[in-house]
Amino acid sequence: MTIAVQKRPREDEDAVDTSLAGHANPAIIAEDERFAGPAPDDGDVEIIDPQAAIRPALAPAASLLRFITCGSVDDGKSTLIGRLLYETNAVFDDQLDALTRDSRKFGTTGEDLDFALLVDGLSAEREQGITIDVAYRYFSTGNRAFIIADTPGHEQYTRNMATGASQAELAIILVDARKGILPQTRRHSFITSLVGIKSVVIAINKMDLVDFSQERFEAIRRDYEAILPQLGFTDVSYVPLSAKNGDNIAAPSPRMPWYDGETLLQRLETATPDTFDAGSAPFRLPVQWVNRPNLDFRGFAGTIVGGRVTPGDEIVVMPGRRTTRVKAVWGPDGEVAGAEAGEAVTLTLADEVDVSRGDVLVGPSDTIADQKIVTADILWMADRPLISGGRFVARLATSTTPAAVRSLDNAVDIHTFESGPANVLLMNEIGQITLGFDRPVVATTYEENRELGSFILIDPLTNETMALGIVRKVAEEGEIADSAPAEQPVSAMARARALWFGAEGEIPSHHGALIRYRAAGAALVAVLALLFGLGLGFAILLAVLDFALRPLLARLTGAVGAPDHGRPDPTSVGDGAGI
Repeated sequence: MTIAVQKRPREDEDAVDTSLAGHANPAIIAEDERFAGPAPDDGDVEIIDPQAAIRPALAPAASLLRFITCGSVDDGKSTLIGRLLYETNAVFDDQLDALTRDSRKFGTTGEDLDFALLVDGLSAEREQGITIDVAYRYFSTGNRAFIIADTPGHEQYTRNMATGASQAELAIILVDARKGILPQTRRHSFITSLVGIKSVVIAINKMDLVDFSQERFEAIRRDYEAILPQLGFTDVSYVPLSAKNGDNIAAPSPRMPWYDGETLLQRLETATPDTFDAGSAPFRLPVQWVNRPNLDFRGFAGTIVGGRVTPGDEIVVMPGRRTTRVKAVWGPDGEVAGAEAGEAVTLTLADEVDVSRGDVLVGPSDTIADQKIVTADILWMADRPLISGGRFVARLATSTTPAAVRSLDNAVDIHTFESGPANVLLMNEIGQITLGFDRPVVATTYEENRELGSFILIDPLTNETMALGIVRKVAEEGEIADSAPAEQPVSAMARARALWFGAEGEIPSHHGALIRYRAAGAALVAVLALLFGLGLGFAILLAVLDFALRPLLARLTGAVGAPDHGRPDPTSVGDGAGI
């Protein structure tokens, strides 16, 4: 796309466009001239590439940093982002005028500008003064470009926070200097660690409301350091600030001379977070779409999630491990010499192999395997609780398959970060499950690959997203991915016991009731024998035989008291079973 910019006015400015010369209505001709103006000649224009015009103002792509702001509600996340945009001259004049008007109408800072309104755009957010949805903002300095995700702090919208964190490399965790570490601060910290973020900045905000007290800053720092051993952070820094007034945002605050560390903006410019290096991984491409525009072209489109591919490379189609070669690599503008992780491409293959959405193209030496069962950490996001046996639709990368929660292994106490046994998982709770897929899916651990190690669970009836999950363990090559325990040999005594007492005999409290039931049946047989004129001795013999042979008769006829080892457990649902 190009833009035509007029360099000098035409000499015949009063000339009328020849395309309108024969128009019957002179008023339309005048209206056209007044709004459109005269068209420039080819020699009077300069062709400008808009991307070239803004490219010098952007930092190199290698210095792009994606980060989120998180923490409890009302800790000042939106205000902090608005202040960052203001301090880096990323707010245009018309936006500043609108902010001034909105601050008078919706603001919570008196006569001052309410910078939270720069990112809280929903009417419900402005009315309630909270963040509901994830808001993305972009700005850059002379050293770096940034993409910010402003995530909600309210517990009800924890799912939106997890969505923003899943694509971030660094997290700013805000703490209100007056309130200290809150349960939601702990929850957001754990979710941040859960999705693999290693670098965090603990921004202790609202220092102006505690008289810029160094003692208060140090106390909160000690409290947060106490929970660090349970988190996986490798790079942690602490910054005292006031987002409302701009203290320690872009310039050191004279009201906190005791703090000699980096400002928040300096920390963001110099941070080198540990990230998943998808570029050095084996080639992997989950197929999203089979591109079939005509009879002579069949391509397989998707985004590369690891490694690099070039024409002629040998690849393997998973599942099934069918081998072929790449015939050509197509990008958005046509055929290219190669592509790497993060690029969306279409591959054509040398052989006619069956490839469909959900399959994964990998390198020949890749050890990734099909999985039927995985162990995963999940964040449960639905109102109704999760129990073992729940049936869902699992979406992992581009594959979609029915799945069942085989077991709920444990739940995390958000106050201590310790795991313990649980039989139910409530909304916004974090736990570990064993998940079984109805058909094999190509999956690996989240630490190895983000896209092939994360999934969501969807309600098959309402299409509601119920949980997000992170794969922690998969079956190693050669292992049998089956959680069914091996059958134990049954002794002769146990078989006789099961024959006599049935399934109920496994519960001692049922023994007496079962014997009384059979004794009553034997007595009834004796009474009937006497009524039919049989002798007393013969009636007693029939009663004894009935009492002794009743278990065998029950087993043959399926009556009450027969062994019932196949009685289903209502809390356990296998693959393919209904509920």
